[in-house]
Formats: sequence, C-alpha cells, structure tokens
Amino acid sequence: MRPDAMSGPPPFVRLAGDPLRWRMMLELARGDRRVRELVDALGQPQNLVSYHLRRLRTAELVTARRSSFDGRDTYYHLDLRRCADALAGTGAALHPALGLVRPDHAPIPSRVLFLCTGNSGRSPMAAALLRHRTGAEVASAGSRPKPLNPHAVRAMADYGITLDHEPTHLDAVRQRRFQWVISLCDRVREVLPPFPGGPQLVHWSLPDPARDPEGYPAFRRVAAELDTRIGFLAATPLPEEVNEA
Repeated sequence: MRPDAMSGPPPFVRLAGDPLRWRMMLELARGDRRVRELVDALGQPQNLVSYHLRRLRTAELVTARRSSFDGRDTYYHLDLRRCADALAGTGAALHPALGLVRPDHAPIPSRVLFLCTGNSGRSPMAAALLRHRTGAEVASAGSRPKPLNPHAVRAMADYGITLDHEPTHLDAVRQRRFQWVISLCDRVREVLPPFPGGPQLVHWSLPDPARDPEGYPAFRRVAAELDTRIGFLAATPLPEEVNEA
C-alpha cells in the first residue's frame, strides 16, 4: 500500500464531496452570486450557506468582492482555474497517469452580449477577447456609454488585439437575440431589461478599472481575469439555440 493511501482523499475531494457544497459550487460555476441568491437557489438557511462559503474561501476556491452597486452586498466567485488545478492534482493522487482531460475542440459560444455601465473598458475588452479567441458573433453595450478608455486599447494591444469600438447604449441592443448575456459590473446587472428568446444570463462581478488610481495596471488585471473567464466560457456547452423571430 502506498504511504499516502492512509491519509484519505485529497482536500478538494473532501470539500466538493459534501452534497451542499457541491451544489453551491455548481451554482457559482454559472456566475457570481450574492449570499441571498445562494440561499434561494439552495433552499438552505443563510447561516449554513455562509458556513460552507467560508470553507470554500479558506480553501481559496471561492473569492469575495464587494458590490460596486451596493457596498453592503458581496459577490462570490468560484475560481475555476484553481478548481481545474485541484482536479488535476486529485487525479494524479489516484494514479500518475490521470489528469484533467480537456477537449481538443471546444464549442464556440455564439451571439454573446457583454454589458457594463460605461461600455468603455470591461465590456469592449471582453467582446474583443472572445472574438479573438473564437471568432464568435459578439457585441457589447452599456447603460451609460462613455468614450473608449485608452487604457483598454493598450491592454488589448498586449494580447495582439486592436480595440476599435464605438460605445453603444443598452437600448440599441435590447431587441436583438443572444444566446448569452453577460453583465460585467454590479450596477448594470440591476437595470437589465428582458431580452427576446430567453438568453442565458450570467454575471461576472468585476471592478471598474477606470475608478482605480493605478490606471493601466488595473486594466491589465481586469483583462487577465476576463481572459481566464472567457477561456472557460469557450469550453461551456452552448445553451439551446435562440428561436428566430
């Protein structure tokens, strides 16, 4: 018997093996959530949900970020890259030949709309990154459009992308059909209109780099987080096709 065979399963298995925590991770894998949303989705009391969130945060699988819309709220985010690493480590603990198997050809998300308030940084960067990675049909818009931030242009140039975007108001795209509508800031999430065809709604709670006094480095950090999240989005099974009008 291997010396580590008596130590029990790896920490990720013990954490994810709890049925409630597993359901919580599944919910967070779909997008960032507030505690009350997890309480409603899981049908469990808030103190129990908070306890399991603390366990996942201690393991650094879940991170927390204060809402930019209401500072009393906190959004929780499942770190999928860390989960992937933990899963790979779990497989290797069972047998060295086991690891995380990634598909050679990921499905390509199509008709995706990214939204933030100003449509000057986060949402055009996200649209450019997804378009560059997959060639998908992507749009971006904002509830209060502002001119494109030059730091966003510079951050995309670091990825070999020329960002040329005309800020667009949310009203200009609200009648279009998308398979995914992804809000990138907490404020715009609160004013989302209904979209035709019932698209998949996802929320990624990202800080506004334009409010960060660091300037360009803040845009670089947001671009890196967007690139990571978009990588997992590109490997997500597509929702059912939106019915054409």
